[in-house]
Amino acid sequence: MPIAYITHTDCLLHDVGSEHPERPARLNAIQDRLIASRMEFVVMQYDAPMVQRVDLDRVHDPDYVSRIITDAPQEGILMLDSDTFMMPKTLNAVLRAAGAVTHGVDLVMKGEADSAFCTIRPPGHHAERNRAMGFCYFNNVAVGAAYALDVHGLDRVAIIDFDVHHGNGTEAIFEEEPRVLFCSSFQHPFYPFTGHETETAHIVNIPLPAGTDGKIFQQQVTDHWLPALEAFKPQLIMISAGFDAHAEDEMGQLRLRESDYAWVTTELKKIADKYAEGRIVSTLEGGYALDALGRSVIAHLDALLGNS
Repeated sequence: MPIAYITHTDCLLHDVGSEHPERPARLNAIQDRLIASRMEFVVMQYDAPMVQRVDLDRVHDPDYVSRIITDAPQEGILMLDSDTFMMPKTLNAVLRAAGAVTHGVDLVMKGEADSAFCTIRPPGHHAERNRAMGFCYFNNVAVGAAYALDVHGLDRVAIIDFDVHHGNGTEAIFEEEPRVLFCSSFQHPFYPFTGHETETAHIVNIPLPAGTDGKIFQQQVTDHWLPALEAFKPQLIMISAGFDAHAEDEMGQLRLRESDYAWVTTELKKIADKYAEGRIVSTLEGGYALDALGRSVIAHLDALLGNS
């Protein structure tokens, strides 16, 4: 069954300046590679809907949600933290990004797709219950996971985060929710300087020193994530797919390649096929070296199709 590929032109309109790494060109680079690889003829393309307010309120403080919506500027710029800004077009992009993930959950839970990839921005995994940070406003993957639990009645959802940065917001939101297994890999020490001390049954972090290559990454995943996933038996796997751990990405100093993203995706697909009827919803997080980002996403999609 083809992959659901969910995006929206509103996600291109959030633009805080050409010097900011989280820029519209990221989605253009993915789309260009999708066309060049002819993957556009394989995926089923969907427009991302606006997220429903109730879906945001499950994981965020309602007062915080209201502030983001009501304070969104009609002109000018609103600074939420040192690198997270809102412009007049930002709010729609934020609402489409979270809506893409809930739509992806609906599609895989209804059997209309085995897996979904949400080509969206802004990213989400740094957003905490009542705080925007690190380019993130609402926590897209957390919104989708809570939606799967509460709307679709699942008991076990796994979130896998392989960004160069720790998904601090996702971890904080689900730190007391045993129905969610959170597995994260990230460079350490590095922004946001969290995750390296966490030890719980349902949070499995892999801090990686600068210079870590694919061989070490794969061994760490094999030793830590895969046994945890086998024990958890997820009914749905969600992926915070950050591609800024790529060797060509200057955002960090990890040394992963497309083949590593293909490998980890293949391993996750094996778990999904075994326990979750193949259901995977993946959403874009980081990835700022444009050519490497495009190549990595195609490797990820190809593995979701079972071609790796």
